[in-house]
Amino acid sequence: MIDRDAAVPLYHQIYLQLRDEILTGQRPHGSSLPTEQELSDIYAVSRITARRVLGELAQQNFVERKRRLGTRVIFQSPSKPMEANIDQAVDSLLAFGRRTTVTVIEVASELPSVTVAAALKIPPNEQVLRAVRVRSMDGEPLGYIVSYVPAALGDVLTDTALSRTPILKLLEEAGHKAEHAEQTISAMQADPVISQALSIEPRSALLRIGRTSYDRDYKPFLLTFAHYRADKFTIRLDLQPQGGTVTPTLTQDAPGKA
Repeated sequence: MIDRDAAVPLYHQIYLQLRDEILTGQRPHGSSLPTEQELSDIYAVSRITARRVLGELAQQNFVERKRRLGTRVIFQSPSKPMEANIDQAVDSLLAFGRRTTVTVIEVASELPSVTVAAALKIPPNEQVLRAVRVRSMDGEPLGYIVSYVPAALGDVLTDTALSRTPILKLLEEAGHKAEHAEQTISAMQADPVISQALSIEPRSALLRIGRTSYDRDYKPFLLTFAHYRADKFTIRLDLQPQGGTVTPTLTQDAPGKA
């Protein structure tokens, strides 16, 4: 999503979106980017603008462009994954959910993007259910959350159920318990849709959490992208001695406090 009324040039807005998708792993190493024509169609911009976007990504060593082969991601994160106890992490997420309220924006079936299909390990022509919610605390919007599940699991994710119960709990009750998860945490800027939903200025800082949850057969069943206001939300890691665990703890900073 781009803001045509913003002072930031269109090419740079598109560049930032694609860069964020690469940095957060939505576009993994080796994956292909849209062509100039496809970018032009997706964002309704000129081919010149699309070419500048891809050129900027290549100049910053996020992608590599080759004639007849297209543009592919060459960026690889230098960070190494940390291990944490998933039961403690899920308990923390559920506790956070109980302290907040949810407004369901949309629940709809659609064909997955390349990123979603790859994360859920499903064919690109297989429908997924997309659920969009805004999580609030004390009446103030805190997070914009988008989740995807295979269409076969969609029956349990109704508007009413999602407004009352965390999505992980609903899926667990349906027989899909998270036994393993992969999570990335990164920073990004709010696009017009998210900024409006969270009542913040466009391009405001966000903490973005991407998470893929797997069942006991190591099959992915839930992909979530949560976008939290950086001025209201932090994540604390309780670091234990060797042999202990790293426990993710979600906390909200009280307004007016450092």
